[in-house]
Amino acid sequence: MSAVLRVLVLGAGGTGGYFGGRLAQSGAEVTFLVRPARAAQLDRDGLSIHSPLGDARFPVAHVVAEDLPALAATAPFNLVVLSCKAYDLDGAIEAVAPAVGPDTTVMPILNGLLHYDALDARFGRDNVLGGLCFISATKAADGGIEHLGRPASITFGERDGGCSGRVEAFAALCAAAGIDHVASDDFAQEQWNKFSFLATLAAGTCLMRADIGSIVASEGGVAFMSALHEECLAVAAAEGQPVPEPARAGARKGLTLAGSTVKASMLRDLEAGARVEAAHIVGDMLRRALAHGIAAPNLGAAWVHLQCYQAGRQAR
Repeated sequence: MSAVLRVLVLGAGGTGGYFGGRLAQSGAEVTFLVRPARAAQLDRDGLSIHSPLGDARFPVAHVVAEDLPALAATAPFNLVVLSCKAYDLDGAIEAVAPAVGPDTTVMPILNGLLHYDALDARFGRDNVLGGLCFISATKAADGGIEHLGRPASITFGERDGGCSGRVEAFAALCAAAGIDHVASDDFAQEQWNKFSFLATLAAGTCLMRADIGSIVASEGGVAFMSALHEECLAVAAAEGQPVPEPARAGARKGLTLAGSTVKASMLRDLEAGARVEAAHIVGDMLRRALAHGIAAPNLGAAWVHLQCYQAGRQAR
């Protein structure tokens, strides 16, 4: 990967808009791949970020799908950052494909694990870097990026472990932009730390249709969230990635914190009547549990609940 990174970010919504925007704000060579309506909005208003970490508004480079092949041919991209919902993955892959050459790295920052199979099949495993993020952000009605809380971090690394020039290059870019980041030499562990936490949070808050504080204030609520977390931790261990005690303890604290208003983004989508990443997160965790012979009744109940929601939504 060259010393000067040319980065393509898919979309300019909450997650991609925030991280890509912070990179662009610092002077990095970032281009957003957007739809025509969003392109017009960015031309008119620039990209705005409203965040506890600092507000900003600035112009950004962008391209629409029909112009991407020509742009990539004249000025190839080193890195493509893929941020989308799991159910939009196939379309996202097709959208960025013209920008992915033999020397281009694709870095997804999606939830879960299943997307790597599709990305490897299309772009080759060596071209796909491990990536994940922690952020709660959304695109407001006026097109601005609303960062809803202080955490805004990104973790990335080689999926087989160790470090590399491309990891170091992107870490330098994040550092220059003031983005909280971890360039991990054990990315497989990092992704299981997050997946076990996220699956618990999504399953628990969606099943109960409530935030963490409301669940743990209920009789049996702490025991329920703890049991659900134990199911996910058992899967991680069976997959060869047992979650270390410090990460377990930190996750358990967040999952049982009195008064917490935290809820999974999946629950926010569900409350809005939108599509949810149920199969990619809760369903996948349950399937892995069953494959290893692990009893997971709480995950199972959440998966049934989410399937019923999806069936009802489709019937409307």
